[in-house]
Amino acid sequence: MDFGGKVVLITGGSRGIGRSIAEEFARLEGTVIINYNSNEKAAEETIRRIESLGGYGLSIKGDVSSYSFAQNMVETIINKFGKIDVLVNNAGIAKIGIFIDMVEEDFDKVLNTNLKGTINISHCAAKHMLNRKTGSIINISSMWGQVGASCEVLYSASKGGINAFTKALGKELAPSGIRVNAIQPGVIDTDMNSWMSKEERESLEMEIPMMRFGTGEDVGKLTVFLASDSAKYITAQVITVDGGFI
Repeated sequence: MDFGGKVVLITGGSRGIGRSIAEEFARLEGTVIINYNSNEKAAEETIRRIESLGGYGLSIKGDVSSYSFAQNMVETIINKFGKIDVLVNNAGIAKIGIFIDMVEEDFDKVLNTNLKGTINISHCAAKHMLNRKTGSIINISSMWGQVGASCEVLYSASKGGINAFTKALGKELAPSGIRVNAIQPGVIDTDMNSWMSKEERESLEMEIPMMRFGTGEDVGKLTVFLASDSAKYITAQVITVDGGFI
């Protein structure tokens, strides 16, 4: 796999799974644009890592839940690089708690970032991919989008929507040479799970058949595979990376 000369946009790319995905594309000499919403320091660190691995890095700050931002970001990239070969929709947030304790602001924030953000960027990027009759869109979902999680109802709903969106859009764009797939990770060792105590972590590891949390690299390796020509007959699929958890 070689992404030399390829332009890759990763939303939510400043840390966690997004950073790991960016690093994998950088190792394969890709031009990697990361989008982030607030953590400028983390974004700068990710760019340093991309460049140290042999890739070209650029960061763009903004909120993917805004369609106007999505449109402007995509146009900026097209004007600078002429194309987007790979789009990875990774930006997402979680809200842990009992559903009946949530308020409308929580509904809007989770669904707008996770689901609408994915739709926004895909809508803008797909228009340019259609002109070139080529491209790959990879949506980062979650195993909870398939089976649901107590105390993460909004998150589960948003990821379930991403799964359905992936399957439908993949079928719609396939005749035009554009592939759309999703990855639904299980428990990945990122900051999102840092709230767990040692005991909680060990208990959860015992529930996973592989008896460990996944890594960002586990997700990143699959992402570059799905974006490559090695996966040229794979589209409209949701692939689970969870150590056998579900």
